[in-house]
Amino acid sequence: MEMHRVRYFLAVADTLNFTRAAEQCHVSQPALTRAIQQLEEELGGLLLRRERKLTHLTDFGRLLEPHLRRLSADAEAAKTTAKRFLSLSQAQIRLGVMCTVGPAGFMGFLAGFHSANPGCEITLLEGVPKRLSAMLTDGELDVAVMAQPQLFNERFDVLPLYRERFCIGFPTGHQLEQRKRVRVVDVAGETYLRRINCEYRDFLADHLREHGLETSVGFESEREDWIQMMVAAGFGVCFLPEFSPTIPGVCTQPVTDPEVAREVSLVSMSGRRFSPAVLTFIRAIRAHNWSSRAAA
Repeated sequence: MEMHRVRYFLAVADTLNFTRAAEQCHVSQPALTRAIQQLEEELGGLLLRRERKLTHLTDFGRLLEPHLRRLSADAEAAKTTAKRFLSLSQAQIRLGVMCTVGPAGFMGFLAGFHSANPGCEITLLEGVPKRLSAMLTDGELDVAVMAQPQLFNERFDVLPLYRERFCIGFPTGHQLEQRKRVRVVDVAGETYLRRINCEYRDFLADHLREHGLETSVGFESEREDWIQMMVAAGFGVCFLPEFSPTIPGVCTQPVTDPEVAREVSLVSMSGRRFSPAVLTFIRAIRAHNWSSRAAA
């Protein structure tokens, strides 16, 4: 069904005058008349009756008028929604963020993006890399910010954003506080507090074993805040990403000899077609100066 034919019919229904309806629709009267006749042929009955200078709706026209008005309204609503979407107004971006990514520096990028694109609505979904990868594959996420020790699946496009070292977190007053850098061997004999959601958890444990270090796991938790509270209370030490926010009472020093680091990347499905909003987001995050991340 051609929407301009419906619009012409509704204009005549409102004005009950073909001449005024044609003027309102910015078409010639013969063109308007022909379009309405084609609509009547499509629907199978007369919608309007013209008697000399009088025009009125037939019973069939009155029956279909509310349906055609809803159809016209829905079409206009669809066009408005499409226009907003394509113009980045009320456009949705579903962003996955690895739960161990520190928010402080990343918020600077998001603030700048929102200022430049106020119509984009970003939904942040947190998770571990395995869950975020599954959500990307299933189309539940547009893009995700994450890291993992092994290579990403070849189905993904991976854009490196910044490099982040791992640090040892320890309580204020601990002997490690006097050192500018902490060697891996310096954590020998310490009680290790394990962050379950850390994507490098097993990697770090294997790293310690490779250097002949035995650590006693005192506690483990999915809650980053609980682990840090236990560190501050003197229960033990933990590994933390360099840019993680820390609570009062927790100090950090980068791990060295050897250094342990991760590469945080923007990950998306290879070959997937993105909305204008998501493409704008990807361009912005690609252009952002992540080298100043540590100072953020």
